[in-house]
Amino acid sequence: MSMDTNNLRINIARLLDRLDQLAQIGKIDGDGVCRLALTDEDKAGRDLVCRWMHDLGLDVSVDRVGNVIGTRAGTEDGPVVLTGSHIDTVGTGGRYDGTLGVLAGLEVIASMNDMDMQTTLPLGVGFFTNEEGVRFQPDMMGSMVHQGHLPLDGMLRSKDRDGATLDGELNRIGYAGDVDVDTMRAAAFVELHVEQGPVLEQRGITIGAVDSVQGLLWKQITFSGTSNHAGTTPMSLRHDCGYAAGEIATFGRHLAIDMGEPQVVTVGTILMEPNLINVIAKQSIITVDLRNTDLTLLREAEARLDAHANNIAASEGLDVEIETLARYDPTPFDQRVVDLITDNAMTLGCSVRQMPSGAGHDAQAFAPNCPTAMIFVPSVGGISHNVAEYTEADDLEAGTNVLLHTLVSLANRETDLS
Repeated sequence: MSMDTNNLRINIARLLDRLDQLAQIGKIDGDGVCRLALTDEDKAGRDLVCRWMHDLGLDVSVDRVGNVIGTRAGTEDGPVVLTGSHIDTVGTGGRYDGTLGVLAGLEVIASMNDMDMQTTLPLGVGFFTNEEGVRFQPDMMGSMVHQGHLPLDGMLRSKDRDGATLDGELNRIGYAGDVDVDTMRAAAFVELHVEQGPVLEQRGITIGAVDSVQGLLWKQITFSGTSNHAGTTPMSLRHDCGYAAGEIATFGRHLAIDMGEPQVVTVGTILMEPNLINVIAKQSIITVDLRNTDLTLLREAEARLDAHANNIAASEGLDVEIETLARYDPTPFDQRVVDLITDNAMTLGCSVRQMPSGAGHDAQAFAPNCPTAMIFVPSVGGISHNVAEYTEADDLEAGTNVLLHTLVSLANRETDLS
């Protein structure tokens, strides 16, 4: 780290104020936030962040899937050193997930503006469309399209449960941009995020230097059978989709226990038809989230789940359809950037641990195309995707300062990434 940046720090009061302002958009009970992708609330959040970008003097662009990037010029032309995350939330989200990574990036730019500091390479801050994958599938859609891993046309045709298309909603809220996707190859990408898990807090560590993201697989299993009277139909003559859904939910827990850590399995939604207390369900749709840091083990879990679903269908006389909604292999990050984050944390007096991420993030999209890593700060109680999500201000400040020094080092070519 060069001597002229040793005293460079962010303004935590300004960051907290921006976090609070954005959290008012889509605010729900319990100090939570509901800002689903491409809703009116998302539009209002986008408008606010774009205004802040313009106020900071950034050149703001919007691509064809609605990703927004604000760029601060360097003293030389060259690829951008990029940071950012997302501002869409789950239905009962908190104020830090994703949002911290975007607003911390703006705070980095604001702090550099305060000191009239220039970098050699341009610096960019982005927020990416539909990271959560709640309204449209798959998750991390915007960043994956941005980096060429998902097809633009197919994603624009994606529909929510009400039949609204991604393309139509982008146009409705005014964020159907004209910048081509799969054209930017950043010099590096660094994403700051709350951990969303308990490891840092439990171990008393301030900074996580994230070296990888575990693989993720979303499956949707649809059973189709026969509705009938709950009282008059003998158990031996039923074709019961409610039973099948329950069997999948139970199997998922036993599968995770049998395979052991780090395998995790989550049943997130079960939809029943006709969804009546005294009628045997003629259809059930169940989603299963599988994650593992080891690709071979993740594929084993998938094969065992698929086989069990087919066995249930055969034994109960049901039709079954198994769909893959999202699939992301485990993603390693660039060790040089991970080490830079580690060194900067130590220089700034922060305890630090190199660790994997259990959640998926936009950084995964960039990792195959440029040197990439992430910075974690602790989540109180390990709670996220919850209105009670919280990170202490001191930890927010520490993480953003590590981000600041990491971006400056990368943008000034102080770290050899050749």
